[in-house]
Amino acid sequence: MATPAEWIAGARPRTLPAAVAPVLAGTGVAAWFHEPVWWKAALALVVSLALQVAVNYANDYSDGIRGTDDERVGPMRLVGSRRATPQAVKRAMLLAFGVAGLAGVVLALTTAWWLIAVGLVCVVAAWFYTGGSKPYGYLGLGEVMVFVFFGLVATVGTTFVQVTGGPQLRCYTCGPSYDWLLPALLAGTAIGALACAILVANNLRDIPTDTVAGKMTLAVRLGEERTRGFYAALAALALAALVGLAALTSWWALLGLVFLLPEIKGVRTVVSGATGPALIPVLQSTGIAELLLGVGVFVGLLIA
Repeated sequence: MATPAEWIAGARPRTLPAAVAPVLAGTGVAAWFHEPVWWKAALALVVSLALQVAVNYANDYSDGIRGTDDERVGPMRLVGSRRATPQAVKRAMLLAFGVAGLAGVVLALTTAWWLIAVGLVCVVAAWFYTGGSKPYGYLGLGEVMVFVFFGLVATVGTTFVQVTGGPQLRCYTCGPSYDWLLPALLAGTAIGALACAILVANNLRDIPTDTVAGKMTLAVRLGEERTRGFYAALAALALAALVGLAALTSWWALLGLVFLLPEIKGVRTVVSGATGPALIPVLQSTGIAELLLGVGVFVGLLIA
């Protein structure tokens, strides 16, 4: 029987900044263009956190039953370590999906009904990352999923639910406006790039075991050297997108540059050739960098 502490560890709390950051950044963009709707921001945060936990349990379940996690370099996995049964982990996954779905339905009913369809797509994408007969995470497409759903969709969606139908600060007599869309996309690009970087660092560490297990992640396909360069390129993309966001909104958004403090350390570790357990701190520093970027954009645009 897994202990409560092991269940918490199985939820991978170090990945949760990747769920908080897009909601903060999206709310910052909403605050710049419109009056933020705090209760909707809170519901968006519940959706994002619950989906992240659900994805983590789904990966634990799917990789565990495939034997991918039998020999791990990183933190313990519930199914792979035999600390919990696959059925128990699957139930935890469904519970997390249920929490996300409940909060998402409330947001959809108070914003736009078609958001329910978006939520269903997110759930399907989360499951088939490592689930099903042909998981796309085993085909080198995991980074695409992370960038789209935990970057663009989470950030732009957070902005959308707050600006739709809300009072406009800058033009009370204007019709519907999408002037917020490009800044939200840039914020989502910055957040998504760092979320991808977390996955890239994780898969770089796991290249030896994933190769043996037949898990053809993007890191396995690219090889070590090009994967290290890809990680650095994602950090550069986050920086470029943040500068673009500031140019379209306010230079206060550059408070998000604080993300460079932990991220530069992560880039140095990755490009220096670190392998195995030496890459584990990079996951934490990149997660902190993503969170700091989200906090910086949120605080900066709220001030502006």
